[in-house]
Amino acid sequence: YVISHQSRMDPALMLARLPADTLHMLDPRSVTHLLTNWFRPLARSTVFGADKVLKNRRIFSQLTMGARIAVYMPHQVEPDPKTFRLYRAVAHMAKAANAKVISIHPGGARFLPSSYYPANEMPQSRFPKLRLAARPAETLDTLMTKAGPARSNIANALFDRVAEARVLSNNLSAGLFGAMVETARTYGGGAVAVEDTVTGTLTRKRLLISARVLGRRFAAITEPGEAVGVLLPNANGAVVTFFGLQSGGRIAAMLNYTSGPANIASAVRTAKIRTIVSSRAFIEKAELGDLVTAIDGTGAKILWLEEVRETISTQEKLEAALLWSRPLHPVKPEDAAVILFTSGSEGTPKGVVLSHCNLHSNAAQADARVTISVKDTLFNVLPVFHSFGLTGGTILPLLFGVRLFLYPSPLHFKQIPQIAAKVKPTIMFGTDTFLAGYSRAAKDSDFSSLRFVVAGAEAVRSDTRKTYLERFNTLILEGFGMTEVAPVTSVNSATHNRDGTVGRLLPLMQARLEPVDGIEEGGRLWLSGPNVMLGYMLADKPGELQPLGDGWHDSGDIVSFDSDGFMTIRGRAKRFAKIAGEMVSLGAIEMLVASLWPEDRHAAVSVPDKRKGERIILLTTHKPASKSDIHDHSKKAG
Repeated sequence: YVISHQSRMDPALMLARLPADTLHMLDPRSVTHLLTNWFRPLARSTVFGADKVLKNRRIFSQLTMGARIAVYMPHQVEPDPKTFRLYRAVAHMAKAANAKVISIHPGGARFLPSSYYPANEMPQSRFPKLRLAARPAETLDTLMTKAGPARSNIANALFDRVAEARVLSNNLSAGLFGAMVETARTYGGGAVAVEDTVTGTLTRKRLLISARVLGRRFAAITEPGEAVGVLLPNANGAVVTFFGLQSGGRIAAMLNYTSGPANIASAVRTAKIRTIVSSRAFIEKAELGDLVTAIDGTGAKILWLEEVRETISTQEKLEAALLWSRPLHPVKPEDAAVILFTSGSEGTPKGVVLSHCNLHSNAAQADARVTISVKDTLFNVLPVFHSFGLTGGTILPLLFGVRLFLYPSPLHFKQIPQIAAKVKPTIMFGTDTFLAGYSRAAKDSDFSSLRFVVAGAEAVRSDTRKTYLERFNTLILEGFGMTEVAPVTSVNSATHNRDGTVGRLLPLMQARLEPVDGIEEGGRLWLSGPNVMLGYMLADKPGELQPLGDGWHDSGDIVSFDSDGFMTIRGRAKRFAKIAGEMVSLGAIEMLVASLWPEDRHAAVSVPDKRKGERIILLTTHKPASKSDIHDHSKKAG
């Protein structure tokens, strides 16, 4: 039994729960706890420091004779190299003895007064909810075989197994609104949850009260399970709207207001959206009147938040204040929660349908890989209509006690460093293009508060990595993801970090590689796990979920894994260019140009670009071709 040791009371739980013949290898700090001392006479135990495991042969001899051993591992999500030696020692002994391993995580124990976490990182409570999560008994050889191409060394395999139990100790069946309620009760309803540049701060309880008020209004004009469009920027109103829809059992269809009127109209039709929540102030300030015209053309109606706020009664507010912890409509973890739109092979947006469990699992997977706490502030500039900005930049901090600061646009290269200097965030998400732009406009002190930056969507250049380390003393952790997996697939961490890779797969994820002609190292990546989407919604079958047949998703990416399980992206099989983190369909460009010059032939190709990752070159037989003609035609086409 490999136990993630969260508090000094954990051995008391394990002494009571595990079979009586289990030999518990107790840490000296644990035996000072009153309950542990009470339970010790009822079970077999011995006391010695973790460093002695490296030289201790008693564990090995007991294992080879078929005994049950309980070993208590350090509490850290990211153990330092010295601490990680314990994982290596236990893994080698378990492998040599061919012992089966059961990993256990006492979820909630980190909030006990006897927690190994300081109170300023984890709020303490005498009676937190405790959930014991365990993974089935398997040998390390079996676990490594199941890992397939992502097979790692045995120390990492044991470490990952412990992380899996940590993920499963979360209440993944609560639904997103229920999870937010649990967060408010655990971390404090009066603490600030989210802040923006316009409306200021919002506490966790105020967020939930406001969400219930809006949810009641949404429920009055829509049906349970109906897709409701969200056309809002990064601001408190977007978060309240999102959780209002989750409370009412509606699906939040996040609309990309930068995609143009044609794509917005297509997304509305694809998801059969009848109602869209937006803000008049936002539409006017961002000059998005053409989107409103396109929406009107689909027959969908816009619900303006300003008008809703003006008509909210005192009775509604009082009811929400009394019933803030109760969702308006019960949901199941497998119910759809969100639709995000991504480019199709022909340029028509397709809807990626993600469940409550998909999104909550992915946030929990990230929490089990990278250390975060209430001491952190996450600065999110990535829009909530993108999966990276929604799950990593919004849901993760809100559900795990991290203060969230929302900024409306990642394109404000000069303003963002200035805002960061005032907010003093410890975590920031971004793409290489954005991060490089911010560094050019920033003073050395602007990002001095950052502990780390998580970068995805495009490869991180060595120059960007070097700049943040030398100027801001900040580590860039590169990761990899896609909308279809909610979105994080893998990420580096402080203790498991390898430049040039996108890190190791998150806990509970599996990968398989299909061979690709002409590719000797690696193959086409397929993924499965609790964060893999329910399926697609396609334009030719509006409103119908097209589920994954066997739970595996074809990423379209060609990747390879090294001997320690770190993944490297080799290229993409599908015809997309990735420009500054944005996926651009080459087929859609060819169709666009063909509609402009139908008598000629055209081909779009992508080539490397030092600044933005890739750029697109158009080859055409139309000799007087000019980019300005294409730009003008593109705008007219929406």
